[in-house]
Formats: sequence, C-alpha cells, structure tokens
Amino acid sequence: MGSHAIFLARDLEHELAVIDFDHVETKNLASQWFVKQMVGKNKAAALKMQLLNFYDVKLQDYTVKLTALNVETILGAAGLVVECFDNAESRRVVQDYARSRQKPCIHAGLAANGEFGVVRWDKDFTIDEEGVPGQATCEGRGFLPLILRVSSSLVASIQFFLADGRQVNWNVSPGNAESF
Repeated sequence: MGSHAIFLARDLEHELAVIDFDHVETKNLASQWFVKQMVGKNKAAALKMQLLNFYDVKLQDYTVKLTALNVETILGAAGLVVECFDNAESRRVVQDYARSRQKPCIHAGLAANGEFGVVRWDKDFTIDEEGVPGQATCEGRGFLPLILRVSSSLVASIQFFLADGRQVNWNVSPGNAESF
C-alpha cells in the first residue's frame, strides 16, 4: 500500500521519504507499484528511481530497517510521519517515537485477508498484534482495488492535514470508504 500512496502523493509540495529494507519480489508486482525491471532491487530505492524517471519527483530513500536505534536519525526532521508498515514491530517503533516527540503521525493498514483497511491518526490508532509475525498482507491478485482505495484515502487525509490541520480517519472496505 505504501508504494501506491507514494505514487498518489507525488504532487504534494513537500519532501517525500520512504523507509524500507525489503527487496522487490515477483509476487509484489501484482499488488504494489513496481515494474518487472525492479525485481531484486531495494523497495525504497526502486520507488525513488520510478518517481524520478516517470515524474521527475525526488524522494529520500532509506534502505534500512527502522529500529529504536535509528528512528531519531530517520524521522527526526519529519514534520509529518506516515506509517504503512505491515508488521507490528515496525509500527510500534514509529508510534512510540511519534508519541514521545509529539509528531503528527498517520497510520494505514490492511487486514491480511483483504476484507478491510483503515487510515487512522495516531491518537485513534491501536496496533493489532499479528497472528503470525511477518504474516503476508493482501498478497496476490484481486486486492488492488482495496489497496488503491486505502492508499487514496490515506493521501486525502494527508492533503486535509497539510491544508488546514484536519485529521480525518477512514474505514475502507471493497465496496465503501467512510471518513470520520
């Protein structure tokens, strides 16, 4: 979902950054914003290359795993933290840091089975424990409409916040997106 959110947020007049130590796999091509030529490359570096080549948009790529040891270095200058990790451990690092520094933070996530997605500002976000650490989320074909709907809702919330400070949350299902 994060790759699609970056694609949709490319016209925001703010600096963009992506943190991801993972590499593009063939299975990612069905549900993430990558092309076949990116297989094997680091995901953050691949997104940086695609945004620059397709749209002449610059992106800061952090090709490392976010941890409590490097979070200050990576997120310290951020005016807004946008979190789309697919694991509880990384979500917790972001949430703990954002809360300790009182940084605005918005989270987006998908149910592993693709039944729903959420976009929540940190004050309203509770990290779900994973049934199995590293559990796949919406992998394979058929999930792209939901992923795009959640990504679009996330970017809409970012736009509202940047325009007037509004913090809009969303519940998203395959057939509906509801803001509150």
